[in-house]
This record gives sequence, C-alpha cells and structure tokens, in this order.
Amino acid sequence: MTLPREFRHKGGLPHVEANEVQELKEHAEHGSSESGLRPVAFTMSVLAVMVAVMTVLGHRTHTEAVLDQNRATDRWNEYQAHKIRSNDTALMSDLLSVVTVTDKNAADKLAKSYADHQGKWADDLKKSMDEAVALEAEVKNAEIRAARFDLSEALLEIGLVITSVTLLTRSRRYWYLGIGFAVCGIASAISVLMLK
Repeated sequence: MTLPREFRHKGGLPHVEANEVQELKEHAEHGSSESGLRPVAFTMSVLAVMVAVMTVLGHRTHTEAVLDQNRATDRWNEYQAHKIRSNDTALMSDLLSVVTVTDKNAADKLAKSYADHQGKWADDLKKSMDEAVALEAEVKNAEIRAARFDLSEALLEIGLVITSVTLLTRSRRYWYLGIGFAVCGIASAISVLMLK
C-alpha cells in the first residue's frame, strides 16, 4: 500500500512539495470562505421568504381595495336610483298640485302617498350616501396599505439582490448594504400596522 505524498517521509519528517503547500492553503481558505458565506446565504433565504410574504400581502390588499371600490360604486348607484325616484315623485306631487282633478279624494290620497315616499327616500338617500362615502374611505386606506406593501416588497428585493452580490465579490459590505435595504423594507411593512 502506498501512502499519499504528504505522508511519505524523508529523513523522519513528512515531505510536502511547495506547490502542494500552496494547494492545501488555497483549499483551506476556500473552505473557510465558504463557511464564512453561510450567514449571507441564510440572509438571502430569509429575504426571499419575506419578499414572497410581502407579495402576497400586497396582492391581497390590492384585491381588497378593488372589492371596496365595487361596493362603493354599488352604493352610489343605489343613491342615484333613489335620487331619480325622489325627483320623479316630487314632479308628480308638483303636477298634482297644479292640475284640476275630478276626484279630489283620490288626488289627496296620491299626494299623501307621494309625501310618504319622499320621506322614506330622503332617509334612503342619506343612508346610501353615508355608506358610499365610508366605503370610499376604506378604498383609500386599502390603497395606502397596498402601496406600503409594494414598497416593502421592492426594498426587500433590492436587499436580496445586493446581498447576492456578496457571493460573487466575497465583500461583506454588499451584505451589510443589502441588510440595510431589507430593514427599510421591514419598516415599511410594519408601518401598515400603524394605519387605521
């Protein structure tokens, strides 16, 4: 059995040639630099997960804004329908007051019915308008939250890309810069919790 060259002895000491020493040194440095990049790789993994979470939260918030806008539009349509009915009833009441009718009792009964409808529709108009305005406020709030999630996603993606440059350059300053962008992205996401 032949021993590897490193373990062959000349004069009682192991013999290693100069180029083999350099090779061993480079191998040791490569191994230590690879283990030194593990935190960078871990950071990249965490950032990738956070980007995915922010993407989902942003999409859901945009969807919420669209649904709220549809509800607000429905309420404004309701308001408009009530307004048209109210106008039509007011016109009929005005018409009944100026025309001569043969059956005064029937005309009075119709005028009272129109007045009752006017009172009901006035309440319905106010209710529809209040609901539409409230829903529009919810739309604005959802749009602000969605914009912050979008900003958070962008900052985290920038942080991820800059951090990945560390693997190419072996310079930790890119890792720190990437972490800085990521912290800004996290702050943007947390700021959503402060919104009402």
